Amino acid sequence: MNFASIENIGKSFGERILFKDISFGINEGQKIGFVAKNGTGKTSMLNIIAGDELPDEGQVVFRKNLKVAFLSQEPNLDPSLTVEQTIFASDNEILRVIKNYEKALQNPDDAEAYQKAFEQMEATQAWDFETQYKQILFKLKLEILDRKVEMLSGGQKKRLALANILLSKPDLLFLDEPTNHLDLEMIEWLEDYFAKANLTLFMVTHDRYFLENVCNEIIELDHGQLYSYKGNYAYYLEQKESRIVNEQITTDKAKQLYKKELDWMRRQPKARTTKSKSRIDDFYEIKDKAHKRRNDHEIQLEINMERLGGKILELHNVSKRFDDLVLLDKFEYVFKKGERIGIIGKNGTGKSTFLNMITSGLQPDQGKVIVGETVKFGYYTQKGIEIKPQQKVIEVIREFGDYIPLKKGRQISAQQLLERFLFDRKKQYDFVEKLSGGERKRLYLCTVLIQNPNFLILDEPTNDLDIVTLNVLENFLLDFPGCLLVVSHDRYFMDKIVDHLFVFQGNGVIEDFPGNYTDYRVYEGSRPVEKTSPDTENTTKEKKNWKKDNKPTLSYNEQKEYNRIEQDLKKLERKKKEIEALFLDGSLDNDAINDHSQKLQKIINEIEEKEMRWFELADKLEG
Repeated sequence: MNFASIENIGKSFGERILFKDISFGINEGQKIGFVAKNGTGKTSMLNIIAGDELPDEGQVVFRKNLKVAFLSQEPNLDPSLTVEQTIFASDNEILRVIKNYEKALQNPDDAEAYQKAFEQMEATQAWDFETQYKQILFKLKLEILDRKVEMLSGGQKKRLALANILLSKPDLLFLDEPTNHLDLEMIEWLEDYFAKANLTLFMVTHDRYFLENVCNEIIELDHGQLYSYKGNYAYYLEQKESRIVNEQITTDKAKQLYKKELDWMRRQPKARTTKSKSRIDDFYEIKDKAHKRRNDHEIQLEINMERLGGKILELHNVSKRFDDLVLLDKFEYVFKKGERIGIIGKNGTGKSTFLNMITSGLQPDQGKVIVGETVKFGYYTQKGIEIKPQQKVIEVIREFGDYIPLKKGRQISAQQLLERFLFDRKKQYDFVEKLSGGERKRLYLCTVLIQNPNFLILDEPTNDLDIVTLNVLENFLLDFPGCLLVVSHDRYFMDKIVDHLFVFQGNGVIEDFPGNYTDYRVYEGSRPVEKTSPDTENTTKEKKNWKKDNKPTLSYNEQKEYNRIEQDLKKLERKKKEIEALFLDGSLDNDAINDHSQKLQKIINEIEEKEMRWFELADKLEG
């Protein structure tokens, strides 16, 4: 069943064409990952489909009565509401069903209205709504339900918008970088949720494990052409490689034919026959194919890195806390040459604080951070590049010099360097404020690397980078001879470039693990279940306190169950009397008597269970 059709859409800004004459369909059950380079229009494509932006040409057509949801990078939420109020203020069909049911309960004489409302509650599983929204909010670390939206961070707002969307259970869901601002635990939970959910998805994400484990189709926009691959990310990589090889073969053949036809064109007299004119038209088509080339330049930087001395970086008895929040507790570590360490842990456990202490942006409460004399940090922070009004891309790089020294006495110009970072000559003279988010991150990364560091510190370097740039960055980092310290939620990235982890467990506990992220997950799955961590204990206490401080003592589900049991008991009593009447009739044979005896016993057991449950709830309500 077709859910949406994107028909011949195009979008450009001035002379810059993002895409033109693009068409594809989205069918029920598809989980599509949309892949393209930064700056080629991924977000514009999503905004056009969502109706937030108009295409220059073409149209988007949705199936009638289709429930569509869109998770943007910057969700629009009411700042005056609390987390919980935001859930109940959403346009959610289940909330309308609950309101109808509550209205029916207030009018017990209208049995038909009650029955209809009851059936709607059953059909939408609305009895479990409170459990559902609390589970999702707790998974997304939004446990403080009475916190105002205006007090939330940008990441928390996006997670709240995601919770609202998941609860609305749309038929078709569009997602723009859904894993940004999620820690690894949340990402894996969301990945599992989407993999199992009966949802149709269309997403833009740089998280390659997410694409691998969730998507069943990859659509790629490459050099203005759309390519579809019916499979996951691994299948896409394999098929794309074959496509590029075939394109190269086709281009080589066209070049040979072009040379032959060019010679014919030069020898032709000015007067043309109908037949020769047809050949001339073919010639120009061959010419286009022969001159078609890919602009997939790879970053190849052999920067002349300053050598590292014997003493690199030492942390002795380092502690740091903010009020009652303990982030580091007497941490000890001595870095060695060539170490490649990844840092993982839940949000708020002190990862960025740790990096700031190493780079002297923050002082420890106690202990020492000793940096060797030869160490030159290159620190890529989450803040990104500082945009100056009317500054061009080339001017950003020239602030560090017109030429960059390479190994063996060689050098490259600022222009050549930008080309290696996938900025062509035309793009180099664009204003920085016009760049896409991913392009700005790529430019910022360039400014960090060209300063010739020998100790790279990268705080979430993969956010907003396209997959092409990620592959290029990974290849550069694999060849980087200095020390590397990386905080990232990108599991694919971490597996590829680090061989050692600092696992921030919370409450000042940092586990030193020898291996990459996948190694750590295997290790975690194999060790016995330990006692609840302090973080989990605090969360549990918060949940208990929330229930204790919010009257009535019955939860939403329990309140509805309590109201429903009396109706259920009446139905069961009626069925019980009907069977008992059959026994009094005297017309049943032995088989029928046995059959109805079993049914009667089952009904009696169910009545007893419901009566016991009713007394439990009544006692809790009175308490």
